Amino acid sequence: MIQTRGERTFVIFSAIVMILLTVFAFLPFLLIVIASFTDETALIRNGYSFFPEQTSLDAYLYIKASAYTFVRAYGVSFLVTLLGTGFGLLITSMLAYPMSRTDFKYHNTLAFIVFFTMLFSGGIVPSYIMWTQYFHIKDTLWALIVPNLLSNGFNVLLVRNYFKNNVPVEIIEASQIDGASELRTFFRIMLPLSMPVMATVGLFMGLAYWNDWINALYFVSKPKWYGIQNLLIQLMNNIQFLNSGQASGVIGAEAVKLPSTAVRMAMAVLGIVPVLFVLPFMQKYLTRGVVIGAVKG
Repeated sequence: MIQTRGERTFVIFSAIVMILLTVFAFLPFLLIVIASFTDETALIRNGYSFFPEQTSLDAYLYIKASAYTFVRAYGVSFLVTLLGTGFGLLITSMLAYPMSRTDFKYHNTLAFIVFFTMLFSGGIVPSYIMWTQYFHIKDTLWALIVPNLLSNGFNVLLVRNYFKNNVPVEIIEASQIDGASELRTFFRIMLPLSMPVMATVGLFMGLAYWNDWINALYFVSKPKWYGIQNLLIQLMNNIQFLNSGQASGVIGAEAVKLPSTAVRMAMAVLGIVPVLFVLPFMQKYLTRGVVIGAVKG
C-alpha cells in the first residue's frame, strides 16, 4: 500500500512522540536504579543524579544481610499474587457472565448490586470485624487473598461489557442447541474467546495483589506472612529507628549511619523488577482477539 506524503509525515511524527514518551516514562525508573547504587554520602550531598559521583553496593549489602527473610517474603508475594489473581479472575468472570446474558431474569439486578459497591462500602471497622470474627482469616495466608477478591466492581463491569459486546450471541445459542450446559458454555466458549479482557483484568488484579500492603497491616501480626511490600516497610522503619536519636541513646553516640536513602531506592527496584518481567509476556494477550466477533457458518 502506497502512503501519501501526509501519511508518512504523520507516521514519523507519531513514532517520534511515542519514543519520547517511552523515554520520559523510563527515566524515573532509571534514576531509581542509579540512586540505589550511589554512595549514601554522595547521594545526600549532591542529590539524585544520572551520573553519580561515587557508587556503592551498601544498600544491597544491607538487604543481603536479611536474604532468607527476603526470599520468604518474595515467596509469599508470588503465592498471594498467583492465587489471588486466579481466584479473582474466576469469580469476576463467573459473576460477569450472567450479567451479560439478557435472557437471565436478574441480570440488571446483579449489575445494580455490583455498581452499588463501587459507590458505597461498609468501611474499615465493619470489614475488619467481618473477616476476623466471622471468617477467622486473621494471621493466615487467606487474609492476604480473600478481602481483595471482589473489591473492584469496575473489573466485573469491564468483563460483562466484553462478554456482551464482543462474543456473538449466535455462538451461545449454537452451543445451547448442541446441548451444552451453562458451565460448559462458560468454560469452553466464553473464556477462550475472552483472553484479551481476561489478560487485562488479570494484569490489574496481579498488580493490586503485588503492591498490596494494607491487608497485612490489618489482618497479619506474624512476620512470616509478610509479603515483599510489608517487609520493605518494616525494614525502612528499622533503618529510621536506628538513625534516630532514640537508637543513639541505646547503642551510643557513635551509632553507625545506615544507607537509608539508597536503601529506599533499592527497595523500590526490588519491588518493581518482577512486574517488569511479567509485562512483556502479557502484551501478546492484550493485542489478540481482533477477529473474535467473526461468526462462521
